[in-house]
Amino acid sequence: MSVREYLDFEKPLKELEERIAKLVKSKSKKVSVQEAIVKSTEQLANLEREIFANLSPWQHSQIARHPQRPSISDYLEHMTEGFMELHGDRLFGDDRAIMGGFTTWRGRSIMAIGHEKGKSLKERMRRNFGMAKPEGYRKALRLMKLAERFNRPIITFIDTPGAYPGVDAEQRGQAEAIARNLLEMSRLQVPILAVVTGEGGSGGALALGVADRILMLEHAIYSVISPEGCAAILWGDASKSADAATALRMTGPELRKLNIIEEVIPEPMGGAHRDPKTMADRISQALDTHFLQLQKLSPAALRQQREAKFRSLGTFGSSQATPKQVKTVNS
Repeated sequence: MSVREYLDFEKPLKELEERIAKLVKSKSKKVSVQEAIVKSTEQLANLEREIFANLSPWQHSQIARHPQRPSISDYLEHMTEGFMELHGDRLFGDDRAIMGGFTTWRGRSIMAIGHEKGKSLKERMRRNFGMAKPEGYRKALRLMKLAERFNRPIITFIDTPGAYPGVDAEQRGQAEAIARNLLEMSRLQVPILAVVTGEGGSGGALALGVADRILMLEHAIYSVISPEGCAAILWGDASKSADAATALRMTGPELRKLNIIEEVIPEPMGGAHRDPKTMADRISQALDTHFLQLQKLSPAALRQQREAKFRSLGTFGSSQATPKQVKTVNS
């Protein structure tokens, strides 16, 4: 079992847990020691509830990026059976930042696709920290089209800082690959369910996110840009990241209010990494509820509903502005 890693705002929890561990390790039978263990355990539970009930958007983003946060490989292990990974985009190569293949979920044959960041440093480098290149998105699209051919529903697991911004990715058509996914996913005639499990960063996330239902984990984030990137652009100061995280309205509850997502899935106390099995069970149950609704729809109805969902996002107003309004905008 890996050693738990603590975020900055979790340090008080670490101190209490270490105190409890020392008391337990002493194996003392003294009443005073046993009472201290009980009291400290109660304090820990209360403090944990207090901390996680009052998280800021920036703290949510820190949990979403936790190095021990479960990824698609963890969820497939707990949720599905007989996963058969498929590789390559049939054009350039195999991008390990994207993982996908056929598997069995709750007795149904499905196509599962998602970002994989990796666990160890070596694996994270091999998987480019979950930042896909064009061949990754083209692989994902190839697998989606394969699922459509065999009439299999699609579940995507989204967890990426964003699409890889390197020169080689741009040379191979990064923007076109993402745009192609958006177009083709909107036309697929099978149910598509998406779960934002960690970071949902920009177009790199949206390329797997044009779905009939979008779900988010409690501490996941979903945004057009990272808080650091937003702070650098708006204020020229990365230390404003916490302010940017609030302004971006990137957490599940905020996005649910805006009707961008359909459901926020509660996480175990402390985050999904504290109990991946329980988290997987909750995701599976939530997906099942939405899938039962979608499977009643015809392919044509699925497409129409999906199109209506995305066309309804945002608010629209007149482009006309009074001279006074124009002056205010330009000042």
